[in-house]
Amino acid sequence: MSTPSLPASPFPRSLAIGLLLGMATLFAGNHVAARVTFDEGTGLLLAIVVRSAVAMLALAGMVLVQRKRLWLPPGTRRWQLLVGCLIAVQSLCLYSAVARIPVVVALLLMNTFPIQLALLTWVLGGRRPTARASVIMGIILIGLVVVLDLPSWFASSDGIGEGWLAGVGFGLGAAAAFSCALWVTEHRLAGVGSTLRTLLTMTTVLAVMIIAGTLGLVPGGMETPDTARGWWGLAALAMLYGIGFSTLFICVPRLDMARNAPAMNMEPVAALVLGYLILGQALSPIQLVGGAIVLGGILLLGLSRRP
Repeated sequence: MSTPSLPASPFPRSLAIGLLLGMATLFAGNHVAARVTFDEGTGLLLAIVVRSAVAMLALAGMVLVQRKRLWLPPGTRRWQLLVGCLIAVQSLCLYSAVARIPVVVALLLMNTFPIQLALLTWVLGGRRPTARASVIMGIILIGLVVVLDLPSWFASSDGIGEGWLAGVGFGLGAAAAFSCALWVTEHRLAGVGSTLRTLLTMTTVLAVMIIAGTLGLVPGGMETPDTARGWWGLAALAMLYGIGFSTLFICVPRLDMARNAPAMNMEPVAALVLGYLILGQALSPIQLVGGAIVLGGILLLGLSRRP
């Protein structure tokens, strides 16, 4: 008779935080590589198809190695399908934002999802945000106003460009789709194993993007890169996401995420540095201050949600 396996012991905190910082940098690099390949004519859908295929293959390998049972509890199939569709929308919106505005701004908009999730939970009958959390949310929104430089937009009739407006909309839309997916996962899919849930989600994302490309729902969505630089960007996008995703998924039981998850807020900072070095994207000093306010608020909000 086999003995049950014991839970893996956590990594030392310094190692866990180092790994999380490294993975956040990989995810930031994925978005910078996405902007590189988009600038060279690559379609949004193709980028998501390639990224999702790599992640799905990595997950399928884990399922085979771990011999996980592919079974969904009764009543969860439609919710699992909904989560997959929401993540597909989130992926498309986030890459659409990255293609239009600086990568770091797109990621800061995406990182408003804790605010949207807290409000969504409250609207749907959950716990009301505390006074402290409400103040922190307000601070984050003030920081976003500074990052987006809204006063300059409204001071000049030419200040608001179509690309920026669309990019901001897509960034906030990505956060909204992700917060909805998190709510459904927590309240409707708690009984589904994380490996199976993630595998099915990635499979759904891949299927949705292929269907959308086949039907031509996104003009130019399946266009291939026009240059070698675009192909390198597409390959880097898939590689960086695949490595970061697989490492996070394999190591998460030993990372003590309840304590160390705020380290993942390194992603916008890494995107700021990489965006400057690779893309030449730079924010003004006042926008940097706004970004620091947003990141600090997100960090405080994450800590305040811990038991």
